[in-house]
Amino acid sequence: MTHSAAFALFLTTAGWLSAQPAAPQPSGAAVPAAPAPPPAHAPLPDDGVRVAVLGYHEFNEKESETAMRMHTSKFRKQMETIRQLGIPVVSMQDFLAWKHGSKTLPPHCIVITIDDGWRSVYTDAFAILKEFHYPFTLFLYKQYVDGGGKALTSDMVTEMEKAGAYIGCHSVTHPYPAVFRTHKKRGPADYEKFLRVEMGESKDFLASHFGVKIVTYAYPGGYITDEMLPLADEFGYTDLFTVIPGKVSRNTDSHRVMRYMILGNYDKVFEMATSFRESGAATSPAALAQTTPYPVSPDAGAVVNSRMPIIAADLSKVTDLNPATVIMKVAGFGEVPATFDPATKHLSWQVNRKLRQATCQVAVTWKDKAGKAPETPLRWAFQIDRNAEYLPDGD
Repeated sequence: MTHSAAFALFLTTAGWLSAQPAAPQPSGAAVPAAPAPPPAHAPLPDDGVRVAVLGYHEFNEKESETAMRMHTSKFRKQMETIRQLGIPVVSMQDFLAWKHGSKTLPPHCIVITIDDGWRSVYTDAFAILKEFHYPFTLFLYKQYVDGGGKALTSDMVTEMEKAGAYIGCHSVTHPYPAVFRTHKKRGPADYEKFLRVEMGESKDFLASHFGVKIVTYAYPGGYITDEMLPLADEFGYTDLFTVIPGKVSRNTDSHRVMRYMILGNYDKVFEMATSFRESGAATSPAALAQTTPYPVSPDAGAVVNSRMPIIAADLSKVTDLNPATVIMKVAGFGEVPATFDPATKHLSWQVNRKLRQATCQVAVTWKDKAGKAPETPLRWAFQIDRNAEYLPDGD
């Protein structure tokens, strides 16, 4: 089973679809007039850039984590991990400009999106995103704006939008797949009317209510049918986002842009999203040079002149560590046979094959004696000097 298939299965078994906030169905909504469809454009050639689009939902420090609810402290640690790894976070505006050929991006970068419109985006996540200066996108659905309870208010959305948040569409009612199937069984006319309300009325509402141009759409529950695609073009959506994980390239189908849905109770998805093994282009040492929670070697952001360095981590400050659970993974190698000294809690591995990429990512994980892993693994990146990188193998 592929990563994508396994992840899609996990979303279903984890109750992903049932985790969405409830909203009433539309009653007799008028079908809005649709703009003329834009001209078709051929996919642009791949420029080698890879983008991980992250998808979040609700944040809460006190309630237990679920697939769609994440502890606020974990979210902050994930943002810190992105900074430690030196991965640039780019705005949706820059992502769209790159995707359609009018802008360049770093070789690997991240886009942050947050679905539905939970109030905790404003109360919990907003301050963290401002602290790290990370742009983000809100995918909102009409009936949850000013929906009371745990929903965002219009004033909250406006404040975040003025601070740089980008607004995208997420339908009118966030219908479940069963609702789509029910309308489809009633015939093409009923299904088209239903889709026009969900995809068109929602776009018009957000555009007029917040005074912004809406060109992006996140499929509710990741549910897609062929009938949606010509309507998406007709309504002027340039990019539509799924819940299928994978890195986005410039020639990715804009009707099916991949996203990693970051789950509160399954940390592996975040690790997958922030691993870029296919790109060997360099990131600036300044961007990589961030503080790690424990001493490491080479230092985060260091530039080394050996393609076979010793990679090490000092875990002496980790309490209650189970030595049998310590693992080191190195990009391009996977899990490596690192040596761990229980007396000093020092982990090290001599690279046994010359590093070919300009940037090397390392992750160290462990569990305590109760079997609990840290909320986020120890991760960092360093660079290989370009001259050393291309030395002949015999040198």
